[in-house]
Amino acid sequence: MNIEAKTVLEKAEVGVKVKKKKSAIEKRESLTGILFVSPMLIGVSVLTLIPILATFLLSFADWNFIVGFKSIKFVGLDNFKALFENEVFLKSVVNNLLFLLTVPLSMLFALIIAIVIDKHVYAKSYFKVAFFMPYISSIVAIAVVWQVLFNPTEGPINQVLFSLGIENPPTWIADPDFALISVMIIQIWASIGFSMIIYLAGLQSIPKELYEAADMDGARAWDKFKHIMLPVLSPTTFFLLITGIIGTFKVFDLIAVLTRGGPINSTTMLVWHLYESAFVNLKIGYASAIAVVLFFFVLIITLVQWVGQKKWVNY
Repeated sequence: MNIEAKTVLEKAEVGVKVKKKKSAIEKRESLTGILFVSPMLIGVSVLTLIPILATFLLSFADWNFIVGFKSIKFVGLDNFKALFENEVFLKSVVNNLLFLLTVPLSMLFALIIAIVIDKHVYAKSYFKVAFFMPYISSIVAIAVVWQVLFNPTEGPINQVLFSLGIENPPTWIADPDFALISVMIIQIWASIGFSMIIYLAGLQSIPKELYEAADMDGARAWDKFKHIMLPVLSPTTFFLLITGIIGTFKVFDLIAVLTRGGPINSTTMLVWHLYESAFVNLKIGYASAIAVVLFFFVLIITLVQWVGQKKWVNY
């Protein structure tokens, strides 16, 4: 064997050793990385992924969890058929769709307040905190306060209406015709603060040069709002729209404290109906079917918004 062949063999052996060392180091790094992220992966799997899979499976079963796993009986699509034959479920769907109106209304009020604070108010920090406080406050405390305000006889709201000459003001959360409206008013009031803070951040990020150029062109306030402010704030609006709609489908604590779905199911929402079915009536399969329908509602609405945003959101 000549010297050149020996050199080639030695280089090949060195290369093999280097590759083995690299592969060993890569394995150690991969193992270390897996060990670091394993607590999170275990948590997500146990608390999120497994319950989601179990929900989809149980939606095709009839099960009372008190009896145990032995009582699970697969019934196919019977739970979904029962859903769309149940008046309470259909009522909860209608209520949830009506409750979606709180999102654009709260965003509209928040935008107006944000513009006023940004342009015409000096003590901005105070008003930011004042409007943001309801959002970070306990929903239970908010519900109790509004329960007092909506008291049919001694509540401040009806007392003002009495003083204005209105003899029969609404009984608000005690009236099936006004209960949902009352809850929507509270939701709007509580969520304005968050949307206002986000809009304020968006307004302050708009370059002043755009307004100066518009002033030089003789643009009016409405023109600047329409052609500068709204397009620049469109990503912020899109974010608030998606998060707000998802939040309306999760409303529970406000209903639990104020109305418990009443009167006459006028404020029953999908999550509340799910809770009653699972933990009061012990119909786990039926409740899981509600959860699956709720999942697809949110998924479809989010996909529609995601596709539609290409036409009006400017990045």
